[in-house]
Amino acid sequence: MVQIIKQVGPQRYRETFGRHFEDFQVGDVYEHRPGRTITETDNTWFTLLTMNTHPLHFDEQYGKASEFGRCIVCSPLTVSILVGMSVTDVSQKAIANLGWKEIRLTHPVFAGDTLYGESEVLEKRESASRPTAGIVGVRTTGKNQDGKIVCVFDRSILVAKKGHSVEDRANY
Repeated sequence: MVQIIKQVGPQRYRETFGRHFEDFQVGDVYEHRPGRTITETDNTWFTLLTMNTHPLHFDEQYGKASEFGRCIVCSPLTVSILVGMSVTDVSQKAIANLGWKEIRLTHPVFAGDTLYGESEVLEKRESASRPTAGIVGVRTTGKNQDGKIVCVFDRSILVAKKGHSVEDRANY
């Protein structure tokens, strides 16, 4: 994570995070820390918030009868946590998320599992329509506490160039 301490006044400082377009290098891998342990409450709230009514996410008796032997974490929650974990390293200075593709959920996630993420820079290019930004493509991989890969996805982000992020332009 790129952290910059910016002086905003006499004896007053503010930390800022994130990378501008120029800071990304193809092949770099950012390990996102700290990890995040998912609780049963997290999973239940997420299913309620998203109106996901599949009982495999909140009915213990149903979960016991499944091939997993217990409830599993709602898969969009896994993706959401991994995206959130990557923000300070990948998209803190983003103008927009342009898309996700090839989301693969490769191992079940259970309440009590701790997720760790990392993102590899796959590509970067100048934006054809915005001279003050570029497009960065990353692959984010999520692993559980045992090192098992639970989720992989590719993401494309429009990122501000130096001098053009909101933090650069405003007294934020």
